[in-house]
Amino acid sequence: MTTNQPQTIAPQALPEVINRYLTAHRAHDKTTACSAFTPDATVVDDGNTYDGSAAIEEWLNRSATEFTYTIELTAAQRLDATHYIATQHLEGDFPGGTVDLRYRFTVRGDMIEHLVIAP
Repeated sequence: MTTNQPQTIAPQALPEVINRYLTAHRAHDKTTACSAFTPDATVVDDGNTYDGSAAIEEWLNRSATEFTYTIELTAAQRLDATHYIATQHLEGDFPGGTVDLRYRFTVRGDMIEHLVIAP
């Protein structure tokens, strides 16, 4: 399915690997979150790019300890068979205190190949 517009889906309809990553990230389970990515995956977050497993693991370690926050998955969309968006609402002690972030995933097989996090 290739469309120009995202299709709204139920959060549980996201691929298993995305739900596994989101659940692990919310629980600050860095090992499980990191295992959801391909070895050559890329993450873009807050203007920084993290390439490969080691860089992604460092990013997860830093993001889990830098601020205290809660995360709620509020929406999910499917762009095509390999591209998904999960919108999450965060509240915590980071600058601004609340933000809605779009997690744009590219999936390869049963793993996350690319993730971009932005408002």
